[in-house]
Amino acid sequence: MQLRVQADKSTFSAEEWQVRVDLAAAHRAAVMEGLHEGIFNHLTARVPGKPRYYQIPFGMHWSEVHASCFMEVDYDGKVQFGDGHMEQSAYCIHAPIHRDVEHAGCVMHTHMPFASALTRLEDPRIKPIGQTECLLMKSIAYDMEYTGPAFDPAEGERLAGLIGDKTILFMANHGVSTVTRTVAEAFDKLYYIERAAQQQLYAMWTGQPLKELPAEVIERTMNSTGTGNNNFEGKRPFEFHFAALKRILDRREPDYAE
Repeated sequence: MQLRVQADKSTFSAEEWQVRVDLAAAHRAAVMEGLHEGIFNHLTARVPGKPRYYQIPFGMHWSEVHASCFMEVDYDGKVQFGDGHMEQSAYCIHAPIHRDVEHAGCVMHTHMPFASALTRLEDPRIKPIGQTECLLMKSIAYDMEYTGPAFDPAEGERLAGLIGDKTILFMANHGVSTVTRTVAEAFDKLYYIERAAQQQLYAMWTGQPLKELPAEVIERTMNSTGTGNNNFEGKRPFEFHFAALKRILDRREPDYAE
């Protein structure tokens, strides 16, 4: 397998290339933040203006991913551009979600340790025990039934139906997916849901009762932006977060953008 797949940047529109660069950055940042699992799990994004999505060739470590390496896979599972092996479960989960969920511009599915540990519990729900948890709770859908490895697109269709208008999906006995319009927002959700899960598990491990917040505080926090009245020149906090991660990569691993 040729891991260093190269494609001429001029082949793509500026919008297509930007999505490729952002998705490559997300793979590298996931390694940096410990959100990856070997060569498995999948981060995908819609190809702008086409019924396809970007997927890395199976066998690449996420630390190797770069903008020109992505295959373009259509919703029937056919590779329309690029070289490499298409991982079946990635297609079976991601293609139906990209096709059926309107806001699924980017889908990130991982088995990151803390959030995935919660999916192994009888009650996997994020509890209202802190600010981060409350800010995320309205965004989460829960799949309470593990049906086995996802080797049939019907599983992706089932998951798409559960997601609805949510942006985070806890997948029973499995892992977590984030589903948003942009790569930047999907990564931000992925990062913070893992941190919320980590904090909840640490609190549970003390053996002490969890201190849930009062209902009025939960409601007020859930309906806030978490940033007060700051406008940030019209940008969302997740845009600043992802831009900061890309600056780190620009210094350490600039080849992600090649």
